[in-house]
Amino acid sequence: MPILDLSPGDQTLTLTGDVTLAEVYAALPPGLYPPFAPVELPGGVGGLVSRGGFGQTFFFGAEVLGVALRTRSGRVVRAGGRTVKNVQGYDLTRPFVGSFGALGEALELTLRLRPGLSARHVAGPGTLAQLPAHAPRFAWEQEGELHLWHFGHAREVEALTGELLARPGARIVEGVGDLSPLFPGGLGVGEGGPARDRRFGWVPGGAAPPVPALFERLAASL
Repeated sequence: MPILDLSPGDQTLTLTGDVTLAEVYAALPPGLYPPFAPVELPGGVGGLVSRGGFGQTFFFGAEVLGVALRTRSGRVVRAGGRTVKNVQGYDLTRPFVGSFGALGEALELTLRLRPGLSARHVAGPGTLAQLPAHAPRFAWEQEGELHLWHFGHAREVEALTGELLARPGARIVEGVGDLSPLFPGGLGVGEGGPARDRRFGWVPGGAAPPVPALFERLAASL
């Protein structure tokens, strides 16, 4: 099974890298949320983690507790684990997040889950530049619209998404949206693409940012 372990009590999820984002949402019990918004993207969860997430306004690396990866040399390396306080292998788990595949391919991942009593995804006219310092957990621009998604206490969700929803033309987005058709050939970094978050502009084709020389040395040593 691609979803290897789901522990609501520990609030952790272990899965293979090829699990889709929609499959994760379908597998989770009500009130628990993964560290990504309900949108399907190319490359599944493994691809998402290798890109360092999408649309989040928090430190994504802290949500990835463990990884098993196949390095460029063919070795299988494990780092971290399902325990939130586990620091074994942390020096490799954190660099893998956002490495765009430079360290290898994710075979298995352990993610932290977060609880929330309420959730809402709102899309409407606006830009990321208009976000306040205390922003929703997820915010991105997509084809000329601002998207906000937040989970938590109902009052907090209303406070962080209600202003956008009140704008003319805004709407509530239901279910898991599929952004994959916007990115034929994969999801890469660049300008002029159909989506942008606080880190990158996202374009079709899978182009990755350049790898620093020190990081390349780490990748070659694995």
